[in-house]
Amino acid sequence: MKIPKSPKLRILLIIILGVVWVANEYNSGNQTNSVSRSASSASQSSTSTSKTESNSQSDIANAFKNKQSDLIVTENGKVIKVLPDDTKGSRHQRILVKVSSGKTVLIAHNIDLAPRLNTLKAGDTIRFKGEYEWNEKGGVVHWTHHDPAKRHVGGWIEFNGQRYE
Repeated sequence: MKIPKSPKLRILLIIILGVVWVANEYNSGNQTNSVSRSASSASQSSTSTSKTESNSQSDIANAFKNKQSDLIVTENGKVIKVLPDDTKGSRHQRILVKVSSGKTVLIAHNIDLAPRLNTLKAGDTIRFKGEYEWNEKGGVVHWTHHDPAKRHVGGWIEFNGQRYE
């Protein structure tokens, strides 16, 4: 490869190489984190096979108490309210759900990647799997859908015998 002699072109080349390097590091970090979360989730599920579902239902309560995020959870909950869709960026169906521990969480279900739950209403019971993110109001569960790039643990929502992923 011939290196340009112009200082402006050299600087541009250095900037481009730097951007490529940062992007590569960022993508490598995401894959490592996803693998770590998958492994962590798998080890949690393998150790909890003899435990009741109520143990997984305490995951959100414990995560909230400890201000923990990036936790894959599987829960049952009662729909408190179906909120208007978030249409900024990727579209998300927003659902307020109360889980068995009494905590209320917001489920942000990406309807650009997974089907909408059209008939869902307050009082309905759902089961969901996704990634919990802590906030002061109780937290948000997102990634309730498949990952087309297959770099993140897939999630879902089950309602009336149908899985939305």
